[in-house]
Amino acid sequence: MLPGLPSAGEARQQLGKLTVADPRPMTGYSRSAFPHWAQQGNKCDTRETVLERDGQGVKRDAECRATSGSWRSFYDDKTFTAASQVDIDHIVPLANAWRSGADKWPTDRRKAFANDLTHPQLLTVSAASNRSKGDQSPDQWQPPAKSAWCVYGRAWTSVKSTYGLTVTENERKMLTTMLGTCTA
Repeated sequence: MLPGLPSAGEARQQLGKLTVADPRPMTGYSRSAFPHWAQQGNKCDTRETVLERDGQGVKRDAECRATSGSWRSFYDDKTFTAASQVDIDHIVPLANAWRSGADKWPTDRRKAFANDLTHPQLLTVSAASNRSKGDQSPDQWQPPAKSAWCVYGRAWTSVKSTYGLTVTENERKMLTTMLGTCTA
C-alpha cells in the first residue's frame, strides 16, 4: 500500500523524537511554493503514478491519464471507478508542512516533499474525504474509517520524522492515540 510505511513500534519511536513546537505563521505560504505533480517519465506525473500504484486494473491513455480502473479510498472505505472521483492526498498537507518548518526549506526540498513516492506521503482517497481534511493535523481531523487510524498515524509520523518537521502537543497526543489502535 504506502511505500516506506514503518511498523507501529518504529512509528512510536519516531514520534518520541519529534520536536514539539507551536505552528509557524503562514506568512508567504502558497501551494505553488511546493511544485507538485512533477513529471515522473513516460508522460506521467506524480498524480498519475500514484493513481496507478493505488488502483486496480488501471488503464491509461497515450498521455498517461487514467481512463479506467478502480480505487478504494482508505479514509472512508469507499470504492470509485473514475479517476476524477479521487484525489491524491498529501498525508502531511503542504500548508501543515509549512507551519511545521517547510517555510525554511529551499524550493527543491519542497518539490521533493510534494512529489515523494518513496515515503508514505501520497495516497489516493475520495475527493470528499480529502477536501474535508484540508490542511488539518490529526488532532483536528481523523479518517472517518477508524480502521485507517493505525496506518494514518504511522504514515503521518514517518513523514514528519523523515523531513524533520515539528508537531504540536495536541497533534502528538492524537498521534499517540492513533498508534494505540495498531494491533501489532
